[in-house]
Amino acid sequence: EKNAVEDITRVLYPNDSTYEGKRLRLKQQYFLSAASLGDILRRHKRVFGTVDNFAEMNAIQLNDTHPTVSIPELVRLLMNEGKSFDEALDIARRTFSYTNHTLMSEALETWDCELFRSVVPNILDIIFRINDALHRELTSRGLPQEKINSMYIVADGRIHMARLATFVSSYVNGVAQIHSGLLRTEVLKNWYDVYPERFQNKTNGVTQRRFLGLCNPALSTLIGSRIGYGFMTDLYELKKLEPLIDDELIRGFIAVKREAKRKLSDIILQKEGVEIPPEFVFDIQVKRMHEYKRQLMNALSIVHIYRELKEGRLSDMPPAAFIFGAKAAPGYIMAKNIIKYINELARCINSDPDVRNKLRVVFVSNYNCSYAEHIIPAADISEQISAAGTEASGTGNMKFMINGAVTLGTYDGANIEIVECAGEENNYIFGARVEELTRLRPHYNPRTVYENSSVVRRAVDSLVDDSILNAVYTLPQDSGAKEEARRVFTEVYNSLLTGDWRKPDYYFNLYDLESYIEAKLRAIYDTADESAFARKCLMNTVNSGKFSSDRTIREYSEELWHIRPIPTEE
Repeated sequence: EKNAVEDITRVLYPNDSTYEGKRLRLKQQYFLSAASLGDILRRHKRVFGTVDNFAEMNAIQLNDTHPTVSIPELVRLLMNEGKSFDEALDIARRTFSYTNHTLMSEALETWDCELFRSVVPNILDIIFRINDALHRELTSRGLPQEKINSMYIVADGRIHMARLATFVSSYVNGVAQIHSGLLRTEVLKNWYDVYPERFQNKTNGVTQRRFLGLCNPALSTLIGSRIGYGFMTDLYELKKLEPLIDDELIRGFIAVKREAKRKLSDIILQKEGVEIPPEFVFDIQVKRMHEYKRQLMNALSIVHIYRELKEGRLSDMPPAAFIFGAKAAPGYIMAKNIIKYINELARCINSDPDVRNKLRVVFVSNYNCSYAEHIIPAADISEQISAAGTEASGTGNMKFMINGAVTLGTYDGANIEIVECAGEENNYIFGARVEELTRLRPHYNPRTVYENSSVVRRAVDSLVDDSILNAVYTLPQDSGAKEEARRVFTEVYNSLLTGDWRKPDYYFNLYDLESYIEAKLRAIYDTADESAFARKCLMNTVNSGKFSSDRTIREYSEELWHIRPIPTEE
């Protein structure tokens, strides 16, 4: 019993692929939400002695759907303080705001009612009452029953947490302009039709004090020597550097980048046992492992480049290292399969003497924020290649931009705003736009792409032609491991051409592959003109002011929470 209790806080986001895992996940969400609300309410009562002004003195931001159980819990707590249900719900609606962080329908949490009843039955009862209140409100607005049915919080025996958050919150926001637009027109369209005044955009940001000042002190010093250090508290100050970009500054930037790459090369050699010459182009994709982020498409492009090099068709390509970092959710089998494929591809390439002077691939182990502080300053090319319309925003793209990497990316998430700020001419945009993919999805057949493109076909066939596995598994005693790897590769291959529980190539890897390869090679070849490429990198840095979390938090404070900053003593 002691272990069962401690399990609730032992691991954040436990594996929920089983019933017991789901039950533990719900216990964790409720425990953390209830504990936080208990503290907030207790502190409020100590200061004010009443809960009548709770909504005026407290703003609670729901960061995605995981803490949404806080809504019925606050209603329960306020009813315990003597408020009626209607009064408690009114306070809750003026207290909460909801930030949506995903366009993935499977990531919009729903919970089985019976599972909920087994863990927090009193909370389920309150959710039913909130659902009844929603029904009354929508009916009073004259909505047709068909539309009301699509908005119920409880439907078909499941609780829809995004609907609960949207109904009870004062404001709903996305985290990039395209994301907020898609919430209005697709994901939460019915809700926007009824409550348009609630919807806002708050583009994500990152703190320059950590992701520039702390992790890249050499670049901070270079910038500070020209414009001072005001950018540490106001990132828009970087814009002052733009008219000062000259040959001397470019040489200084190149030296800073080269040293960052040398340091990362040393760390990768020590941790991963892979030697990467700092003179190589560092092409980097580090982020959560998910099919929509298309690490698989990156790997397929590397297969193409590898084979072209082997056959002598890219002999003038600047040497390049492709660096991956990612972790998969515990129960996400396909994500783990892709990690396996990339690692086997890396073993194949890194052991091939024919490309030793041209190519390296490494999947860093245990990628985390500390590792990121070494990786991000060293990047030449930042891979942001999600299928258009799938990435809510991203923040890694911003960290790379601030540190002077060009973006190789799709027109998705915050990439769009990065390009608007720094210029498309200083980045490398490829692939289908969201409108094209929306039109294409109902009748998309990746096998047609596969059959009509020798580039796509040769890359995809690396999953089943044993060319990689024959290079990696060379000994008789390797037969078992080779067979297991072959099984994994076949599952990835089938996901692209025959489908699994979804349509094949659900995230358009094959559709965008040729456009992606062209843009990737163009970026790599552009690095040959070191000064011109460094200028592009600097143009990203000096135009990154929008992407500070200081701006993001200021917008939340002014437009959602309605609070003003209090000056501190110097």
